[in-house]
Amino acid sequence: MATATETTTAARDAHAGKHPFVQAVHGVRYQVKDVALSVAFYTRHLGFTLEHQQLPAFASVSLGDAKILLSGPQASGSRPMPDGQQQEPGGWNRVVLRVKDLPAFIEVLRRADLRFRNEMETGPGGKQIQLEDPDGNPIELFEPAR
Repeated sequence: MATATETTTAARDAHAGKHPFVQAVHGVRYQVKDVALSVAFYTRHLGFTLEHQQLPAFASVSLGDAKILLSGPQASGSRPMPDGQQQEPGGWNRVVLRVKDLPAFIEVLRRADLRFRNEMETGPGGKQIQLEDPDGNPIELFEPAR
């Protein structure tokens, strides 16, 4: 059993960004059906850079320090859970991209026939809209209030 001093030291280290096992956020994994199609979407429409790919199973794309791991059905990161549940695209957790001139960007993406989940919302923190990748994974486009 840990002493109070050891527990306090571990908590302080965790708040300082130190952890005995966790080193950093590696990326966000999205389940996709067609890795090549997803790579094209992220690189052409959102400005991501292709970092690595092993088609048809996997690719990673990045924007600055953010990395999205695109896992196709053949990827190890897409295997069913022990209870048989399949990992599927979609859901509500999402990557949020900070953008400038959100209304103009929305128009560019609409002209490319991309799919949105909602209309642009405006609140005290800024404006946002949810875009879907080819497999239905959400990407939030966010313009902070000035």
